Amino acid sequence: MVAQLIDGKAIAARLRQDLAVEVAAMTAQGHRPGLAVVLVGEDPASQVYVRNKARQTVEVGMESFEYRLPASTGQDELLALVDRLNADPAVDGILVQLPLPPQIDATTVLRAILPEKDVDGFHPTNVGLVATGAGGIVPCTPLGSMMLIETVRRDLAGLNAVVIGRSNIVGKPMVQLLLAAGCTVTVAHSKTVDLPGLCRRADILVAAVGRPEMVRGDWVKPGAIVIDVGINRVTGADGKSRLVGDVAFAEAQAVAGAITPVPGGVGPMTIACLLHNTVKAAAVRRSLVPA
Repeated sequence: MVAQLIDGKAIAARLRQDLAVEVAAMTAQGHRPGLAVVLVGEDPASQVYVRNKARQTVEVGMESFEYRLPASTGQDELLALVDRLNADPAVDGILVQLPLPPQIDATTVLRAILPEKDVDGFHPTNVGLVATGAGGIVPCTPLGSMMLIETVRRDLAGLNAVVIGRSNIVGKPMVQLLLAAGCTVTVAHSKTVDLPGLCRRADILVAAVGRPEMVRGDWVKPGAIVIDVGINRVTGADGKSRLVGDVAFAEAQAVAGAITPVPGGVGPMTIACLLHNTVKAAAVRRSLVPA
C-alpha cells in the first residue's frame, strides 16, 4: 500500500482562490482587507517568510503593510508601532514575525495586539475562545493542518488522534481542534512512555516535535492519516542539505492511508490560513461578508 499524498500546495492554492473572491466582494462593499507584517532584525528565514506573506497578500487582492525595523529596535518602540496599527482602520490583521531580538519580550508584544486583529491566534483571548469552542482566531499552522485532514475524511468523530508536541503555537491548539471534531486526543512529548506504541494506535497522527525523521514507519498505524508539521534542514552524506519533516516519509508512506510531504504539505497552508484569518477578521469587524 502507498499512502495518498496530501498536496498542501494545491489545497492552499484553492484556498487562496476562494479568498480572492471574498476579498473582491468585500472591496466592492467599501473596504479592502489589510494585513500588517512587522519584521524586527535580519533573520534570513524570517525575511523569506515575510516576503512570501506580502506577495500572497497582494495576490489575493488585500492591502499589504510591511514594517522592517532594525535589530536594535527597543521594546517600547515596537509596542508604539503595534499601538498605531491597532488604531489604524485600514489594518485588519497584525502579525509580528518571530523570533524577536533578545531585548524584546515576545509575550508582551503579542499581548499588545488587539485580539480581533491577532491573525496569528496567539493572544490569550483567542487561545481561550478556541479552547472553549466559543470562536476566536485559530493559529495558522493547526488550522491548515486540520483543513488538510478534512480533505481526506470529513467526519472525524470517534477517531483516536495523537499529537506529538505540546507547543502553544501548534501542539496545544491542534489538540483543541481535534477535540472539537469529536476525536479522542492524546498529547505526546519527550517524557511519554512507549511513544511508538502510542502512535501505533492513532487513526490521526500529527508530528510537531522538531526532530528530523523521528517518527518511523513502524510507528504508524496502517491506514492512518499522518500530518507532518516539522521542517528540518539536514545534511546528507554527500554534503548537500535538504528539508525533511519529523516523519521518515518513505517509511511512513508505505503504511499510512494518507500523508503530507515536506516540503509541500503543511507549510503552504500556514500562509494561506494567515490570509484566511485576516479576511475573517475584516469580515467580523466590519460585517461585510458572513464570517
